[in-house]
Amino acid sequence: MALSVQLDPALEARVEQEASRLKMSKSAFVQDTLERALGYRNPSQLLDEICSGTPMGDPAASENVSEKVKAKLRAKYNQSQTACEA
Repeated sequence: MALSVQLDPALEARVEQEASRLKMSKSAFVQDTLERALGYRNPSQLLDEICSGTPMGDPAASENVSEKVKAKLRAKYNQSQTACEA
């Protein structure tokens, strides 16, 4: 959804400056700032979750990584060899 907002020149310059410093578009900067102000993104809450020590996401995702990568590479190699033989 598009939203048009009138900003005074000083505030607009500051938005441009901060967006440039963070290497993001003005739209992305304003959206991020609004999400934080409205409570959709709370860095403090995220830090609390990380520090709590409870698993986040899929804990098994980091297990046997080497074997999973090798299996995928073998499957891809075998698939390419089958395609070359045909």
